[in-house]
Amino acid sequence: MLLDYETLKVIWWLLVGVLLVGFAVMDGHDMGVGALLPFVGKDDIERRVVINTVGPHWDGNQVWFITGGGAIFAAWPLVYATAFSGFYWAMLIVLWALFFRPVGFDYRSKIEHPTWRSVWDWGLFVGGFIPPVIFGVAFGNLLQGVPFYFDSYLVPIYTGSFWALLNPFALLAGVVSSAMIILHGGAYLAHRTEGVIQERTIRYARIAAIVTIVSFVLAGLWLQGIDGYRITGGAEPSALPNPVAKTVVQEAGAWMANYGSCPSLWLLPLLGIAGAAGAFVLLAQRKTLLAFVSSALALVGIIGTAGASMFPFIMPSSSVPSASLTVWDSVSSHRTLCIMLWATLIFMPLIIFYTSWAYRVMRGKVTAAYVRENDHAAY
Repeated sequence: MLLDYETLKVIWWLLVGVLLVGFAVMDGHDMGVGALLPFVGKDDIERRVVINTVGPHWDGNQVWFITGGGAIFAAWPLVYATAFSGFYWAMLIVLWALFFRPVGFDYRSKIEHPTWRSVWDWGLFVGGFIPPVIFGVAFGNLLQGVPFYFDSYLVPIYTGSFWALLNPFALLAGVVSSAMIILHGGAYLAHRTEGVIQERTIRYARIAAIVTIVSFVLAGLWLQGIDGYRITGGAEPSALPNPVAKTVVQEAGAWMANYGSCPSLWLLPLLGIAGAAGAFVLLAQRKTLLAFVSSALALVGIIGTAGASMFPFIMPSSSVPSASLTVWDSVSSHRTLCIMLWATLIFMPLIIFYTSWAYRVMRGKVTAAYVRENDHAAY
């Protein structure tokens, strides 16, 4: 299979999007369960029930996170370098928060002491709640433009600060991200539990659904007043990467241009709203599996909306707009993209097959009786 360079660039834009959605759907429900843990589990047995719903799967779901980061590094090296420079402290916070997950799962039940276990429960909360917030804040900043430029050696120079990232629109995007992940985790937890734990979970998940819809709509309305970015010349889709060879302007409403040229893209924000609303209704009806599917569709719609709004931009520059990174000029070589595509076509189905098999084998409800009978278990 020999595809032209322009087609490969678009394919890898889509594949990175698929990996981000896969991370949100698979690792996202683990994080959502962690964020709900201290609130839906009122005693040690109940919290062990909650933890056992994701305990066998969470580390396998991390594959999506690792693969997504690796794909960005290999397919978009300039984006990787620039983002990890500009968002350095934000990425460190995500990393530190994620540290609580493996140690929390492994150490929590080593000692039968209420304080010990409570500390690790809140550690799992931090590991489940903080990363989605930071990822949402990062997307909020991307939509506003990131202050960076390239020197004469094409080394990215970030001119902003960590605190500048915490601006009102970015924080609203963080609310959208955290709410949709809590909704998704709540739908999964409701499907795997019963009784009072399920009832509490459904209550919190339905609140998260409302917050998701309201904050997503507010962010969309706000975005229409933010100056977006538009390429006016110099960007050749089939040319070799050169991020400073184009001209870019900022103008109001630019992020809505793609919806005007391709009206079918409006299906993405509608899917985000309809998916969250569907999960809200289905959870009330105790149709928990369908609610999980509906919340997953909400994630597809919300993340897809951000990607469709920005295309072909990946990381716009508010300092020097012409230095903005796009699908056309921040990618690896033709050969690299082609080799990576073959590797993806081989290994992605294996990951999906193994994950599906693992969830099928370990399906069913986790109950308090099961936890008591298996007191020796790791979780």
